[in-house]
Amino acid sequence: MKLKKNIPLIDQHDKFGFWGGKFGGSFIPETLKKPVEDLTKEFQKLRKNKKFLKQRDYYFKNYIGSPTSFVKLENLSNHLGGAQIWAKVVSEANGGAHKIYNATVHALICKAMGKKYIVGDTGAGYAGKMLSMAAKKFGLKCKIFMGAKDIKRQKPNCDAMRKNGAEIVPVYSGSQTLVDAVSECMRYWVSNCDNTHMCVGSTVGPNIFVKICGWSTAQISRELKIQLKKEFKKIPKKIKLINCVGGGSSAYGFWSEFIDYDKKQIELIGVEAGGPKNSKLHAAPLSRNAKIGVLHGAASYVCQNNEGQIQETESISAGLDYPGVSPIHCFLKDTKRARYTYATDEDALDAHQMVVKFENLNPSLEPSHAFAEAIRIAPKLSKDTIIIVNSCGDAKKDRDILRERLGKKR
Repeated sequence: MKLKKNIPLIDQHDKFGFWGGKFGGSFIPETLKKPVEDLTKEFQKLRKNKKFLKQRDYYFKNYIGSPTSFVKLENLSNHLGGAQIWAKVVSEANGGAHKIYNATVHALICKAMGKKYIVGDTGAGYAGKMLSMAAKKFGLKCKIFMGAKDIKRQKPNCDAMRKNGAEIVPVYSGSQTLVDAVSECMRYWVSNCDNTHMCVGSTVGPNIFVKICGWSTAQISRELKIQLKKEFKKIPKKIKLINCVGGGSSAYGFWSEFIDYDKKQIELIGVEAGGPKNSKLHAAPLSRNAKIGVLHGAASYVCQNNEGQIQETESISAGLDYPGVSPIHCFLKDTKRARYTYATDEDALDAHQMVVKFENLNPSLEPSHAFAEAIRIAPKLSKDTIIIVNSCGDAKKDRDILRERLGKKR
C-alpha cells in the first residue's frame, strides 16, 4: 500500500473507488447508482471548469473570508516550554468552522445541476448551520437531518439553522446522533434525487462525497503553505500538523498540501475522541484498532461489537461522535504517513481551558482534542519544532456543555 507523489490524495483510488484497494468504494443501493454516477460525472467536469473555479475562489474570498489567520500562540508556548505552538484559525471563516467550504461547494454544484433542494446531515450542527447559510445565500430550499440527542446539546447551531430558513428533521432511531442522521438523510435522498442534491458533511460516504469534501477543505492547507513561506521564508525543517479527527474533513483539508513531504520534516497527527475517562465507549476507530466495516456507503475502520454491529460511541464533542472515519484517513494510517492518537473528554476540557486562559482563542470541543495533544507533546520537543493546530471551530456552539461541565470552576 503506497502513496503516490504529485497526485491529490482524493484521486489516489482505483477504478472501483477504493484507496489502497480496501478503503472507500460506493456500497449503495441500486436506486442510488444513477444519482451517484451523475454527480461523479458532474464533479469531474466542474473541477476542471475555469468558470466554476473562478466562482469557487470568488466565494471563498468574499463570502467565506479566506484566508483565515495563522498566528503564534506566544503565551501558551512560553508557559509550556519546548516547541513553538501556532494555530491556523479556521474558526474565523464565515459561520465559525471549516464546514463552510464544503457547504459552499455543494451549493454551487447543486445550482450547476439545476436542482432547487439541498439536504444534509449534521452532528455538532456546524455542517448543518453552514449548509443552511449556503442554501440561503444561493436561494436553495434546505432540510437538515440531525439526531435528537444532538439537537438538545447543540441548541445555538439549531437556532441558527432555523433562522436561515432550513427545516431540521429530528432523528429518533439508534443512538440519536450523527450516525443515524446520515442514514436518514441518505434514505431521503434515494426517494427525492430528481430535484434534490445531497451534501455529506464530512469526508465520509460513497467515494464521490469523500472527494468533493476533500477538494473543498484543501483550501485550508493551500493557505497555510503560503503563510508558512511568508512567515519563515521557507517551509521549516520540523513541523507537526495536529488536527482532530471525527469524519476527517478538516484534517484532510489541513494536511492535503503537505502529504508529499517527508514525514521527518512534516508529521501529520490526528486526534480522535477517546470519550469519557472511565467509559468503554469512544469514537476512536483509528487509534483504538477497530476492524474494517462498511458504514454509510464506504469501507473504513469502524467501531463495532463482537458480532460486527456498529458500536454506539460516546464523546463530549458532537462533531467527533461518529463510529467510522474517512477512508482517506484509514489509507494514511496504513501507509504510516499519519499518526493517530486520542484525547479523552477530560483532556479536551482541560486543553480548552488552558488555551482560553493564555490566548485570545475560543476553540470548540473538537479542536480542543487536538490542542490536548499539542499541550502534551510540546514540552518534550525542541524550540525549533513548529507545532500547528487547526483551530477549526469556535466554542459558541458548546456554551451550554462548557457551562455545565466547567460552571463550578468558572
